[in-house]
Amino acid sequence: MKELKRFCSFLIVAILFTSCTKTIDFYTIQGDAQGSTYSIKYISTEEKVTKNQIDSLLTAFDLSLSTYRPDSKISKINAGDSTVVVDDFFIETFQLSNQIYKETNGLFDPTIGVLVNAYGFGPNKKHQDLAPKQIDSLLQFVGFDKIALNANKTISKKYKETFIDFNAIAQGYSVDVVVNYLKAKGIENAIVEIGGELFALGKNTIDNKNWVVGIDDPLQKPEERTLISKVNLDNLGMATSGNYRKVMIDEKTGKKFVHIINPKTGLAQKNNVLSATVLSKSSGLSDGYATAFMLMSLEESKVFLQKHPELHVMLLYSDSDNKMQRFVTENFKSIIKE
Repeated sequence: MKELKRFCSFLIVAILFTSCTKTIDFYTIQGDAQGSTYSIKYISTEEKVTKNQIDSLLTAFDLSLSTYRPDSKISKINAGDSTVVVDDFFIETFQLSNQIYKETNGLFDPTIGVLVNAYGFGPNKKHQDLAPKQIDSLLQFVGFDKIALNANKTISKKYKETFIDFNAIAQGYSVDVVVNYLKAKGIENAIVEIGGELFALGKNTIDNKNWVVGIDDPLQKPEERTLISKVNLDNLGMATSGNYRKVMIDEKTGKKFVHIINPKTGLAQKNNVLSATVLSKSSGLSDGYATAFMLMSLEESKVFLQKHPELHVMLLYSDSDNKMQRFVTENFKSIIKE
Protein backbone atom coordinates (compact mmCIF):
# COMPACT_ATOMS: atom_id res chain seq x y z
CA MET A 1 0.00 0.00 0.00
CA LYS A 2 2.87 2.36 0.85
CA GLU A 3 4.50 1.50 -2.47
CA LEU A 4 1.28 2.42 -4.29
CA LYS A 5 1.01 5.77 -2.43
CA ARG A 6 4.62 6.54 -3.23
CA PHE A 7 4.03 5.79 -6.91
CA CYS A 8 0.87 7.92 -7.00
CA SER A 9 2.69 10.84 -5.34
CA PHE A 10 5.51 10.58 -7.88
CA LEU A 11 2.99 10.48 -10.73
CA ILE A 12 1.18 13.60 -9.47
CA VAL A 13 4.46 15.54 -9.13
CA ALA A 14 5.51 14.46 -12.62
CA ILE A 15 2.20 15.58 -14.10
CA LEU A 16 2.35 18.93 -12.29
CA PHE A 17 5.95 19.51 -13.43
CA THR A 18 5.11 18.64 -17.03
CA SER A 19 2.04 20.90 -17.08
CA CYS A 20 4.02 23.86 -15.68
CA THR A 21 6.89 23.54 -18.17
CA LYS A 22 6.32 25.58 -21.33
CA THR A 23 8.18 25.05 -24.58
CA ILE A 24 10.31 27.92 -25.86
CA ASP A 25 9.64 28.49 -29.55
CA PHE A 26 9.84 30.95 -32.46
CA TYR A 27 6.80 33.15 -33.08
CA THR A 28 6.60 34.82 -36.50
CA ILE A 29 4.49 37.78 -37.64
CA GLN A 30 4.50 39.04 -41.24
CA GLY A 31 2.58 41.66 -43.14
CA ASP A 32 2.57 44.73 -45.36
CA ALA A 33 3.75 48.17 -44.27
CA GLN A 34 5.06 51.42 -45.75
CA GLY A 35 4.73 50.23 -49.33
CA SER A 36 6.81 47.17 -48.49
CA THR A 37 6.66 44.23 -46.10
CA TYR A 38 7.62 43.49 -42.51
CA SER A 39 8.75 40.36 -40.72
CA ILE A 40 9.10 39.77 -36.99
CA LYS A 41 10.49 36.67 -35.32
CA TYR A 42 10.60 36.49 -31.55
CA ILE A 43 11.41 33.80 -29.01
CA SER A 44 8.98 33.09 -26.20
CA THR A 45 7.13 30.41 -24.27
CA GLU A 46 3.81 31.87 -25.46
CA GLU A 47 2.34 34.31 -27.96
CA LYS A 48 2.92 37.75 -26.47
CA VAL A 49 2.36 39.92 -29.54
CA THR A 50 -0.22 39.53 -32.33
CA LYS A 51 -0.31 40.67 -35.94
CA ASN A 52 -3.26 42.98 -35.18
CA GLN A 53 -1.21 44.75 -32.52
CA ILE A 54 1.73 45.26 -34.88
CA ASP A 55 -0.52 46.41 -37.72
CA SER A 56 -2.21 48.93 -35.41
CA LEU A 57 1.16 50.23 -34.23
CA LEU A 58 2.46 50.67 -37.79
CA THR A 59 -0.77 52.33 -38.88
CA ALA A 60 -0.40 54.86 -36.07
CA PHE A 61 3.19 55.40 -37.20
CA ASP A 62 2.05 56.08 -40.79
CA LEU A 63 -0.64 58.48 -39.57
CA SER A 64 2.19 60.51 -38.09
CA LEU A 65 4.99 60.33 -40.67
CA SER A 66 3.82 58.98 -44.04
CA THR A 67 3.96 61.52 -46.88
CA TYR A 68 1.88 59.03 -48.89
CA ARG A 69 -1.14 59.52 -46.60
CA PRO A 70 -2.94 62.86 -47.00
CA ASP A 71 -4.45 62.37 -43.54
CA SER A 72 -1.09 62.03 -41.77
CA LYS A 73 0.32 64.72 -39.50
CA ILE A 74 3.31 65.32 -41.76
CA SER A 75 1.10 65.69 -44.86
CA LYS A 76 -1.07 68.25 -43.09
CA ILE A 77 2.03 70.18 -41.99
CA ASN A 78 3.41 70.08 -45.54
CA ALA A 79 0.05 71.39 -46.79
CA GLY A 80 0.44 74.42 -44.54
CA ASP A 81 -1.46 73.52 -41.36
CA SER A 82 0.60 75.10 -38.57
CA THR A 83 -1.83 74.02 -35.84
CA VAL A 84 -1.01 70.29 -36.06
CA VAL A 85 0.24 68.95 -32.73
CA VAL A 86 2.82 66.26 -33.45
CA ASP A 87 3.18 63.01 -31.50
CA ASP A 88 6.15 61.11 -30.07
CA PHE A 89 6.81 59.35 -33.37
CA PHE A 90 7.25 62.68 -35.11
CA ILE A 91 9.25 64.25 -32.28
CA GLU A 92 11.72 61.37 -32.02
CA THR A 93 12.21 61.29 -35.80
CA PHE A 94 12.70 65.06 -35.85
CA GLN A 95 15.33 64.86 -33.10
CA LEU A 96 17.22 61.96 -34.71
CA SER A 97 17.18 63.82 -38.03
CA ASN A 98 18.45 67.01 -36.43
CA GLN A 99 21.34 65.08 -34.85
CA ILE A 100 22.46 63.59 -38.17
CA TYR A 101 21.83 66.87 -40.02
CA LYS A 102 24.26 68.66 -37.71
CA GLU A 103 26.85 65.87 -37.67
CA THR A 104 26.93 65.68 -41.49
CA ASN A 105 26.92 69.47 -41.99
CA GLY A 106 23.59 69.30 -43.73
CA LEU A 107 24.22 66.40 -46.11
CA PHE A 108 21.38 64.54 -44.42
CA ASP A 109 18.35 66.83 -44.67
CA PRO A 110 14.68 65.78 -44.52
CA THR A 111 13.57 69.11 -46.02
CA ILE A 112 14.86 67.80 -49.35
CA GLY A 113 11.25 66.77 -49.98
CA VAL A 114 10.54 69.64 -52.37
CA LEU A 115 13.27 68.28 -54.68
CA VAL A 116 12.29 64.64 -54.08
CA ASN A 117 8.84 65.55 -55.39
CA ALA A 118 10.24 67.50 -58.35
CA TYR A 119 12.36 64.55 -59.45
CA GLY A 120 9.33 62.27 -59.29
CA PHE A 121 10.28 60.21 -56.23
CA GLY A 122 7.54 61.68 -54.04
CA PRO A 123 3.90 60.65 -53.55
CA ASN A 124 2.68 62.05 -56.91
CA LYS A 125 5.46 60.29 -58.94
CA LYS A 126 5.54 63.21 -61.41
CA HIS A 127 8.97 64.08 -62.76
CA GLN A 128 9.72 67.67 -63.72
CA ASP A 129 12.28 68.62 -66.36
CA LEU A 130 14.54 70.55 -63.99
CA ALA A 131 16.84 73.23 -65.37
CA PRO A 132 19.63 74.64 -63.15
CA LYS A 133 17.58 77.78 -62.43
CA GLN A 134 14.62 75.68 -61.30
CA ILE A 135 16.83 73.62 -59.00
CA ASP A 136 18.28 76.80 -57.49
CA SER A 137 14.79 78.20 -56.92
CA LEU A 138 13.78 75.03 -55.06
CA LEU A 139 16.97 74.91 -52.99
CA GLN A 140 15.95 78.08 -51.14
CA PHE A 141 13.22 76.01 -49.45
CA VAL A 142 15.68 73.29 -48.35
CA GLY A 143 17.36 73.40 -44.95
CA PHE A 144 16.49 71.64 -41.72
CA ASP A 145 17.37 74.85 -39.89
CA LYS A 146 14.42 76.47 -41.68
CA ILE A 147 11.90 74.45 -39.67
CA ALA A 148 11.41 74.30 -35.90
CA LEU A 149 9.77 72.05 -33.32
CA ASN A 150 7.97 74.39 -30.96
CA ALA A 151 7.37 73.98 -27.22
CA ASN A 152 3.66 73.33 -27.87
CA LYS A 153 4.59 70.46 -30.22
CA THR A 154 3.68 72.29 -33.41
CA ILE A 155 6.01 72.78 -36.38
CA SER A 156 7.03 76.16 -37.78
CA LYS A 157 8.34 76.59 -41.34
CA LYS A 158 10.25 79.62 -42.59
CA TYR A 159 8.84 78.98 -46.07
CA LYS A 160 5.42 77.48 -46.72
CA GLU A 161 6.91 75.63 -49.73
CA THR A 162 9.29 73.62 -47.52
CA PHE A 163 8.29 69.96 -47.72
CA ILE A 164 9.38 67.66 -44.89
CA ASP A 165 10.19 64.11 -45.96
CA PHE A 166 11.47 61.73 -43.27
CA ASN A 167 11.51 58.70 -45.59
CA ALA A 168 15.32 58.43 -45.40
CA ILE A 169 15.10 57.70 -41.68
CA ALA A 170 11.48 56.86 -40.81
CA GLN A 171 11.56 53.25 -41.95
CA GLY A 172 14.59 52.56 -39.78
CA TYR A 173 12.96 54.34 -36.86
CA SER A 174 9.76 52.31 -37.33
CA VAL A 175 11.89 49.21 -36.65
CA ASP A 176 13.01 50.79 -33.36
CA VAL A 177 9.37 51.49 -32.50
CA VAL A 178 8.40 47.85 -32.99
CA VAL A 179 11.45 46.64 -31.03
CA ASN A 180 10.53 48.89 -28.11
CA TYR A 181 7.00 47.51 -28.24
CA LEU A 182 8.33 43.94 -28.06
CA LYS A 183 10.53 44.87 -25.10
CA ALA A 184 7.52 46.33 -23.31
CA LYS A 185 5.79 42.97 -23.76
CA GLY A 186 8.69 41.20 -22.05
CA ILE A 187 10.38 39.88 -25.20
CA GLU A 188 14.17 39.80 -24.94
CA ASN A 189 15.20 37.98 -28.13
CA ALA A 190 13.82 38.88 -31.56
CA ILE A 191 14.66 40.10 -35.03
CA VAL A 192 12.52 42.79 -36.67
CA GLU A 193 12.71 43.76 -40.36
CA ILE A 194 10.69 46.41 -42.17
CA GLY A 195 11.41 47.14 -45.81
CA GLY A 196 14.98 45.89 -45.50
CA GLU A 197 15.91 47.82 -42.34
CA LEU A 198 16.21 45.67 -39.24
CA PHE A 199 17.17 45.28 -35.61
CA ALA A 200 18.49 42.17 -33.91
CA LEU A 201 17.37 42.10 -30.29
CA GLY A 202 19.34 39.78 -28.04
CA LYS A 203 20.24 36.45 -29.60
CA ASN A 204 18.80 33.38 -31.25
CA THR A 205 18.70 31.49 -27.96
CA ILE A 206 16.95 28.46 -29.47
CA ASP A 207 19.92 27.72 -31.74
CA ASN A 208 22.35 29.24 -29.22
CA LYS A 209 23.89 31.76 -31.63
CA ASN A 210 23.69 35.38 -32.74
CA TRP A 211 21.14 36.43 -35.31
CA VAL A 212 22.68 36.09 -38.80
CA VAL A 213 21.74 38.58 -41.53
CA GLY A 214 22.76 38.77 -45.19
CA ILE A 215 23.75 41.91 -47.12
CA ASP A 216 22.68 42.18 -50.77
CA ASP A 217 25.10 42.49 -53.66
CA PRO A 218 24.37 45.98 -55.13
CA LEU A 219 25.27 44.81 -58.65
CA GLN A 220 22.75 42.00 -58.77
CA LYS A 221 19.75 42.10 -61.08
CA PRO A 222 16.33 42.94 -59.56
CA GLU A 223 15.16 39.32 -59.90
CA GLU A 224 18.31 37.98 -58.21
CA ARG A 225 19.14 37.56 -54.54
CA THR A 226 22.90 37.40 -54.16
CA LEU A 227 24.57 38.12 -50.84
CA ILE A 228 27.83 40.02 -50.58
CA SER A 229 28.33 39.11 -46.92
CA LYS A 230 26.71 37.71 -43.77
CA VAL A 231 27.02 39.28 -40.33
CA ASN A 232 26.39 38.19 -36.74
CA LEU A 233 24.18 40.67 -34.92
CA ASP A 234 23.56 41.17 -31.22
CA ASN A 235 21.50 44.21 -30.16
CA LEU A 236 22.32 46.19 -33.30
CA GLY A 237 20.18 47.99 -35.85
CA MET A 238 21.14 47.68 -39.52
CA ALA A 239 20.27 49.70 -42.60
CA THR A 240 21.55 49.65 -46.16
CA SER A 241 21.22 52.49 -48.63
CA GLY A 242 22.04 52.32 -52.32
CA ASN A 243 21.28 53.80 -55.72
CA TYR A 244 21.00 50.45 -57.43
CA ARG A 245 17.25 49.86 -57.04
CA LYS A 246 15.33 53.16 -57.14
CA VAL A 247 15.93 55.00 -60.41
CA MET A 248 13.64 57.45 -62.20
CA ILE A 249 13.86 57.63 -66.02
CA ASP A 250 12.81 60.80 -67.85
CA GLU A 251 10.34 59.64 -70.52
CA LYS A 252 11.41 62.42 -72.92
CA THR A 253 15.19 62.30 -72.64
CA GLY A 254 15.77 58.79 -71.25
CA LYS A 255 18.03 60.31 -68.59
CA LYS A 256 18.25 58.37 -65.33
CA PHE A 257 17.95 60.00 -61.90
CA VAL A 258 18.90 58.23 -58.68
CA HIS A 259 16.64 58.62 -55.66
CA ILE A 260 19.24 60.07 -53.27
CA ILE A 261 19.45 63.82 -53.81
CA ASN A 262 22.24 66.08 -52.60
CA PRO A 263 20.62 68.85 -50.50
CA LYS A 264 23.61 71.12 -51.14
CA THR A 265 23.43 71.01 -54.95
CA GLY A 266 19.92 69.74 -55.57
CA LEU A 267 21.30 67.15 -57.97
CA ALA A 268 20.31 63.49 -58.17
CA GLN A 269 23.59 62.06 -59.33
CA LYS A 270 25.55 58.92 -58.58
CA ASN A 271 29.02 58.96 -57.11
CA ASN A 272 31.26 55.90 -56.96
CA VAL A 273 29.69 54.59 -53.73
CA LEU A 274 27.29 51.77 -54.66
CA SER A 275 25.87 51.03 -51.24
CA ALA A 276 26.36 51.83 -47.58
CA THR A 277 25.54 49.38 -44.80
CA VAL A 278 25.49 50.83 -41.30
CA LEU A 279 25.00 49.16 -37.94
CA SER A 280 24.46 51.07 -34.71
CA LYS A 281 22.45 51.05 -31.49
CA SER A 282 19.40 52.28 -33.43
CA SER A 283 17.92 51.30 -36.78
CA GLY A 284 16.78 54.89 -37.23
CA LEU A 285 20.30 56.24 -36.82
CA SER A 286 21.67 53.52 -39.09
CA ASP A 287 19.12 54.46 -41.76
CA GLY A 288 19.97 58.15 -41.65
CA TYR A 289 23.74 57.63 -41.63
CA ALA A 290 23.51 55.18 -44.54
CA THR A 291 21.81 57.87 -46.63
CA ALA A 292 24.48 60.42 -45.70
CA PHE A 293 27.31 58.05 -46.72
CA MET A 294 25.74 57.75 -50.17
CA LEU A 295 26.29 61.50 -50.60
CA MET A 296 29.85 61.56 -49.27
CA SER A 297 32.94 60.63 -51.21
CA LEU A 298 34.78 57.58 -49.94
CA GLU A 299 37.48 59.76 -48.37
CA GLU A 300 34.90 61.98 -46.68
CA SER A 301 33.24 58.89 -45.22
CA LYS A 302 36.56 57.62 -43.86
CA VAL A 303 37.22 60.96 -42.13
CA PHE A 304 33.67 60.98 -40.71
CA LEU A 305 34.02 57.44 -39.38
CA GLN A 306 37.21 58.31 -37.51
CA LYS A 307 35.01 60.61 -35.42
CA HIS A 308 32.26 58.00 -35.04
CA PRO A 309 33.85 54.73 -33.91
CA GLU A 310 30.46 53.57 -32.62
CA LEU A 311 29.30 52.94 -36.20
CA HIS A 312 29.90 49.59 -37.92
CA VAL A 313 30.10 50.35 -41.65
CA MET A 314 30.68 48.61 -44.97
CA LEU A 315 30.88 50.75 -48.11
CA LEU A 316 30.83 49.13 -51.54
CA TYR A 317 32.26 51.34 -54.29
CA SER A 318 33.52 51.30 -57.88
CA ASP A 319 37.24 51.82 -58.45
CA SER A 320 38.86 53.52 -61.45
CA ASP A 321 38.48 50.30 -63.45
CA ASN A 322 34.77 50.19 -62.60
CA LYS A 323 35.28 47.13 -60.42
CA MET A 324 33.49 46.80 -57.11
CA GLN A 325 35.62 47.21 -54.01
CA ARG A 326 34.75 47.41 -50.35
CA PHE A 327 35.78 49.52 -47.38
CA VAL A 328 35.01 47.95 -44.00
CA THR A 329 35.54 49.41 -40.54
CA GLU A 330 37.42 47.26 -38.04
CA ASN A 331 34.38 46.74 -35.81
CA PHE A 332 32.38 45.62 -38.87
CA LYS A 333 35.05 43.04 -39.69
CA SER A 334 34.60 41.54 -36.23
CA ILE A 335 30.94 40.65 -36.90
CA ILE A 336 31.35 39.16 -40.39
CA LYS A 337 30.32 35.51 -40.42
CA GLU A 338 33.12 33.42 -41.91
